Amino acid sequence: MVTILIIGIDIISENPKKFAVVSWFNGKIEKKGEFTLYRLLKFIRSKRPDIVAIDSVTELGNDLKRFLRELPEGTKLVQVTGRPGEQKSLWSLAREYGIRVGDKFDPYEEAKVSALLASKGVGYEVLAFEDEVLITVTRGRSQGKGGWSQDRYRRRVHSLIQAKVREIEEALRRADIPFDLEIEERDYGVSRGEFRVYAGREELAGLVKPMRGGDVEIRIQPVERKVLEFVPLKAETAIEERKSIIVGLDPGITVGIAAIDLDGNIISVYSEKNMALSEIVRFISELGHPIIVATDVNPAPGLVEKIARSFKAQLFVPRESLKVEEKNELLKNLGISVSDDHQRDALAAAYKAYLRYKPKLEHIEARLKELGLWKKRNEIKALILSGYSLGEAIMKVKTQEKPREEVVTEREESVDIKPYLKRIEELERTVEELERENSELKAIIEEQRKIIEKLERKLEEFDERVRFKVLKEREIRARDERIAILERKLREEKRKVDILARKLAQTKKMRRLELSGKVMPLKALETLTWRDIEKLEEEIGIKKGDVLYVVNPAGAGKRIAEYLINKKIRALISQNQVPAIIAQEFWRERIPILIEGEDINVIRLDEFVVVKRKELERAIEEKIKEFEEEERRKELEGILRVIEEYRIERVKELRRKAEEERKQ
Repeated sequence: MVTILIIGIDIISENPKKFAVVSWFNGKIEKKGEFTLYRLLKFIRSKRPDIVAIDSVTELGNDLKRFLRELPEGTKLVQVTGRPGEQKSLWSLAREYGIRVGDKFDPYEEAKVSALLASKGVGYEVLAFEDEVLITVTRGRSQGKGGWSQDRYRRRVHSLIQAKVREIEEALRRADIPFDLEIEERDYGVSRGEFRVYAGREELAGLVKPMRGGDVEIRIQPVERKVLEFVPLKAETAIEERKSIIVGLDPGITVGIAAIDLDGNIISVYSEKNMALSEIVRFISELGHPIIVATDVNPAPGLVEKIARSFKAQLFVPRESLKVEEKNELLKNLGISVSDDHQRDALAAAYKAYLRYKPKLEHIEARLKELGLWKKRNEIKALILSGYSLGEAIMKVKTQEKPREEVVTEREESVDIKPYLKRIEELERTVEELERENSELKAIIEEQRKIIEKLERKLEEFDERVRFKVLKEREIRARDERIAILERKLREEKRKVDILARKLAQTKKMRRLELSGKVMPLKALETLTWRDIEKLEEEIGIKKGDVLYVVNPAGAGKRIAEYLINKKIRALISQNQVPAIIAQEFWRERIPILIEGEDINVIRLDEFVVVKRKELERAIEEKIKEFEEEERRKELEGILRVIEEYRIERVKELRRKAEEERKQ
C-alpha cells in the first residue's frame, strides 16, 4: 500500500487569520498546532503533503487563489464536504464513514475529521488552473541609458534570448509536448518569446526551469481557470451521488462527446469547436459521473487518457480502430442520426464499450433480481465497472444503508404516527382510482395498437419508393463531397505548380548569368540562421563550390559553421562582420570570408546578387595567401619560441655549472 501524507486544516480566527492543523500519516493523527496563513504555506511547502483537506474552501476567503498558486507540485486541495451546491455536513459524513467525533466546536477536531475523510477517498479536489502553462522568455536586466556599448549589449541579450527560445522549443519537441510560440524579433535576434504549453506543471518538471537575475529571465506561470472546478477524489463517491454514465470522446479541433447510461440509453450527443480541457470536463460532469471513457481508435489519444484519469474512470480502447462501416452499423442499431462525423465517432465509441460490458451487466442484473437488490442495480453495476467484485459492491451498498436505517428507526419512536396512517388511507383510495383509470387506458391503448398496425401496413406500401429516394440523395451527397475534395486537391496542386514555376524561372536566370562568364551569381541569405538555410536548401540547394552571400550573420553558431563546411562551399561573402566562432571554423578549413565593400564589391540585379568573376577569383586568392602567410608566421613564431626556450635553458645550465665550480 502506498503511504501518503494528509494535512487537515480548519480556521480558528478571521482577523488575524489562523488555522488549526493536524496531520494523518500511516493511520496516525498528530496535532501540529496553530498556524498563520504564511506559516501554514511554508509548512506545506516543506512537508509536500499529498492532500490538504478542508471542510469548505470559503474559509480561505480572498486568499484561496494565492493558497492554490503556492501549493507545491503534486499537492491537492480537497473540499471533503462535496462540490458547491451538493455539500453534506462534516458531521453527517463522519457518521456515514464511522469516524468518532469529540467536541464539534473544537477547530482541531474539524481538521482531524477532514483529514480522516480525505484518507478514505472522500471529497472533491479543487482545481484553479488549466492543464496549460505560459513560459515567457525576456531580458532580465535594464539596458542602460544608451551609446555604442549599450547597443552592443542589447544585441547580445537579444541573441541570448533567441538561443534560449530555441533551446526550450527543442526540449518541448523532443518530449512530444504540444505548444504554440509567439516571438518578437529585434536587432537580428529575439526580444521576447512566449510559449503556451498544453500540459500540466508536472509534465514540464526537468524540461524547463525558471531563470531570474541574469541577462535572460524565464517565467513559468500556470493558466488560471475562469471558474473553480471540483473533481471527485474517488470514483465510488461520485457513483453514490450522481448518475453513472459511459462517455465516448472524439478529440480534435472539433470535439465530439456522447454519453449513455448503464442500460444502453442515449443521454447526450454533442460536438463543438475549440473546446478547452476544462470545458470538456465541465460538460461531462453536468451529464453525470463517467465510469468508462471510451475512444474509437487504438492507441488511445492523449486527451482521452487525460480525461479518464481526471475522473478516475476506466479507459476503453478497442482492439483495433473502428472502421466507418462498423460505426455506421452501430448507429443504425441504435436507430439514431447525428449531425456530424465527430458525434458519430463519439457515440460509436461509447456504444461499443457498452456492448463489450453488456453480457456482464445482464448477468449482474439477473443475480441482483435473485438477491432482491434490483433497486440498487445501477449503483452496484457502477461499482463493479470501477473494479469492485460483485460481493464487495453489495457489501459496500449494504454498509452505507445501515446507518440510515438506524437513524430512521430512532426518529420513528419519537413521532406521532396517526397523521401518517390517515395519509396512508387517502393514498390507498387514490391507488384504487388510478387502477380503474389504468384499466380504461389499457383498453384505449389496445384500440390505438390496432390503428397503428393498419397504418404500418400502409407505410410498407411506400417503403420501396422512399428507400430509393433516400439512396439517391445519399449518392448525390457523396458525389458532391467527392467533387469538393477533388477541387481542394486541384487548388493545392495549382499552388505547387506556381511555386515550382517561379523556382524554375529563377534557376534559369541564375544559369544564364553563370554561362555569361563575366559575373557569378551568389546564393543569398538574409540571416545566417537554420530557418534561412533550410529555405535556401528547399528552393535551390547548397552544393559543393557555391559562394554564399549573407546580409546579417549575427547569432550564428558553431553548428551552422560545421554544416556549411560539410557542404564544401568555396567562400562566404558577408555585408557585416561574422561572429568569431564562424571565422575560426572557416579559417581552420581554409574557407575565405570576404566582407562586402572591404574585400569585394557586390552587384544587385533584380532579385539576384552577383559579383564580377575575376574580382572574386582575385579576392579568394588574396585570402588564401593570407592563410598561407598566417601559417608561415605561426610556424616562424613557433621556431623562434623553441630557440628562445633553448637559449634560456642553456643560460640556466651554464649558471648552475658555474655555481657548482665556485663551491668546489
